[in-house]
Amino acid sequence: MQQQGTIHVPGPGGTIVSEPQVWLAAFRPQPMHTYLDTAARDHGRRPAMDFLGKGWTYAEIAALADRAAAGLQAMGVVKGDKVGLCLPNTPYYTIFYFAVLKIGGIVVNFNPLYVERELSFQARDSGTRIMVTMDLKVIYDKVEAVRREGTLDRVIVCAMADILPQPKKLLFQLFKRGDRARVPQDAAHPRFSELIGHGASPRVADIRPDTDIAVLQYTGGTTGVPKGAMLTHTNLAANIEQMRSIFCEAQVGEEKMLCVLPFFHVFAMTVAQNLSVVLAAEMVLMPRFELKMLLDTIRRKKITLFPGVPTIYTAINNSEMTKGYDLTTIRLCISGGAPLPVEVKTQFEGLTGCILVEGYGLTEASPVVAANPLNENRRSGSIGLAIPGTTLEFRSLENPSECVPEGEKGELVVRGPQVMAGYYNRPEDTARAIENGALHTGDVGYRDPDGFVYLVDRIKDLILCSGYNVYPRMIEEAIYQHPAVEETIVIAIPDSYRGQAPKAFVKLKPDEHVSAEELRLFLKGHLSPIELPQEIEFRDALPKTMVGKLSKKELVEEEKAKRAAAAAEG
Repeated sequence: MQQQGTIHVPGPGGTIVSEPQVWLAAFRPQPMHTYLDTAARDHGRRPAMDFLGKGWTYAEIAALADRAAAGLQAMGVVKGDKVGLCLPNTPYYTIFYFAVLKIGGIVVNFNPLYVERELSFQARDSGTRIMVTMDLKVIYDKVEAVRREGTLDRVIVCAMADILPQPKKLLFQLFKRGDRARVPQDAAHPRFSELIGHGASPRVADIRPDTDIAVLQYTGGTTGVPKGAMLTHTNLAANIEQMRSIFCEAQVGEEKMLCVLPFFHVFAMTVAQNLSVVLAAEMVLMPRFELKMLLDTIRRKKITLFPGVPTIYTAINNSEMTKGYDLTTIRLCISGGAPLPVEVKTQFEGLTGCILVEGYGLTEASPVVAANPLNENRRSGSIGLAIPGTTLEFRSLENPSECVPEGEKGELVVRGPQVMAGYYNRPEDTARAIENGALHTGDVGYRDPDGFVYLVDRIKDLILCSGYNVYPRMIEEAIYQHPAVEETIVIAIPDSYRGQAPKAFVKLKPDEHVSAEELRLFLKGHLSPIELPQEIEFRDALPKTMVGKLSKKELVEEEKAKRAAAAAEG
């Protein structure tokens, strides 16, 4: 039950060792920009990107990255400077990502959907003074507002029209004028077309992979306060090499990677973009998720690799449109970001004939730490095995200094070369998250005798019913067994007798009907009495994060507000 070339053996207590000494002995950290240089050298004529029908080769992308790097240096960017990328999935993201890293700068990823307040906080917290964005009004206006308040010095503006194929370019220029921002012509707003005019030979920085920070990736972490995870060149390079070992069946120079997950998110940055560069795969970019566009893209480009999140696979499974498309070119898929329901996995594999496996990671680990093998040994419901060079431990929830035995639930703790250097300017948060090199994930799970890991929930999401630990994920998995259910979220609500009780929010599939009592009767055959939801509420839609993961926090706050209002009235 092993990934190719990896031995998983039980360590002390709840430890899982994936032969770290052997893998680490062979791993040679290198600066991140060298991966693009290597792809351009060995596969320069290979298609690197397709953006809405317009293509670029690896040689062209690498050349543009060098020219952008030279332009940044002419602007005064030096090693250690932070450059923000507030971009959707476009060629500009990859060009600037590798340009910044080549000259020793630090990439700070910004979500283009953030509101002005969120952009401003992250820019100030990270010390970002230069931001790269698009000339799209919906993004640019927010970034420009942050510049006007004095947080940013310059906003590098990239033209949407310049990366569109004809006739889309002409149509955009003629009919989308209202979508284009009005950008001043001054030194504070250099254009990409101007920036790349400073030459093609940047001064390559002397980078120490183990200590030099490559990316500041912001995350709520375990406290909900946004913090910048400092990911070194070694962290990112290790995770690329680890993922290459997982995707051992992928053919270098032949794959087509669907890039619908946003690159500003760490999962897509590593598994969609960086892994594509290592494999010299063609990145087929989608600036946003839109189902028909996605299905058309799969058919047009004959996609072979498709990293995603469960909500995207669910949307494909449940759409009538899917019946009109041949999806059988898809071979390998990895799902991350949220638990993958077994029913979703089974149905998607049946539609496509592909292998869809669940993996697991977190921002602080670059992000991947476990994945199912892409072969017959994969296991539904499991996040898989520790990836090469990674050690997983399960610590007692009562005494975190002790590992729990095999099969017993505990907090998942991670060691490996992909674990971050810490949180930027937050030593106390770093000390809480990393103890003697071990990253505390806040996730509760266990391992089986073969080393496969199963997660049951987040520590902070545990529901304490009459002194018993009740895990929302276990309830959600049971609800997904009902054929009428499309999505569900389970949270804790106050209970005067038990302390807390589960409440389920449910979205049904189109044209399906089931009552709360019918669903509760169904669940009696799948859950213990204490796990049965005290309340079931049906919704037309459930809240999601900006990368498409189901999100509990909105429902938790809604319940708090509702009960506070009821208490005030009473």
